[in-house]
Parts: sequence; C-alpha cells; structure tokens
Amino acid sequence: MREPVDALLIIDVQVAHVTGPGAVPSADALVAQTTTLLDHARAAGALVVHVQNDGAEGLSDAPGTPGWDLHFPVVDGEPVVRKVHDDAFADTGLTELLAQRDVGSLVVCGLMSEMCVSATARTALARGFRVVLPRDAHATTGIPAMNGADPVPAEVVSRVAEWALGDELESVPHAAEVSFRPS
Repeated sequence: MREPVDALLIIDVQVAHVTGPGAVPSADALVAQTTTLLDHARAAGALVVHVQNDGAEGLSDAPGTPGWDLHFPVVDGEPVVRKVHDDAFADTGLTELLAQRDVGSLVVCGLMSEMCVSATARTALARGFRVVLPRDAHATTGIPAMNGADPVPAEVVSRVAEWALGDELESVPHAAEVSFRPS
C-alpha cells in the first residue's frame, strides 16, 4: 500500500468539460474516478481543493456561463481556487493555502492532462511536494489531423503528458489505489 496523501486537487472539472458536446471523450470515466478520489478524501478528512478555470469571454468556461460551474458540489470547508493560467499555483494563493494546512503531498486529477494538470503537477514537484497522479483520473481531448499529420487520440495525449512530468511524479494506474490522511 502506498503512503497516504495529504490533499486532493481537482483541476478544472467544470460542467463544459464533462457534459454536453464540449465534454472530453472519457468524461464519464474521469467523473467516476474523480468521484472515487473525492469520496476517499472526504471520508478521511483530507483537504480537498477545487480549482476552477476562468476562461476568456466567449469560451464555454468563462465566468458566469453554465459551463463554468464546477461539476462537483463544494462542501463547507473545501476551498475553491480560481485561476486564469494553466498552472493552478500561478497568481492564486494555492501555495499559501497548502502551507497553512501543512500539506506535503497531494493528488492531482482533472483536466486537461497536457495543460492544466501537467502545469500544476510540474510546479508542485518543483516546490517540493510529493505528487501522485492516477492515470485514470485525468483526461483531455485528442489532437485533430493537421497539415497532413495523423490525429493523436486523447488517451495518447494524456499518457505523453504524464510521461513528460518525469520520474519524481508518482503515477498510479487507478484512483482507487490512493489513500488520504486527515488534514
């Protein structure tokens, strides 16, 4: 059994990205695995942080639009960190929040694998956090065929993003393998 983790960061699991025509291809699986992590973290009394992207005007996740809403209801005491950059640490106060709670390790899950999940995990690793990334709890869209190049399936984009984070990252196959400690 792996060492328990202090906190769960749910990155950009917003209505526009997991429901309707703009949903990532594996939205149902992502929601199911994130639910597993969320249930385990809450049951253990661990810190849960919801990260919400403030998309630009006209985008499906622009503040105030139906797609901007978080998919998972926030429970009292669970902070919501709003961001405008891929990296959830950039200009948000997330570092201070985690320091106040004495967090040394965290699980990162959510969207998009090669963008916000990767940028946030990379900064967390650089700042000395132990980072766990369940393979079945982050997702993205594929890359369409362009300029004669073949399309790249979403699953491949996610795996490459995970691989690019390097050896310091603790990648686990399944969200169910993660345990949490109380904050």
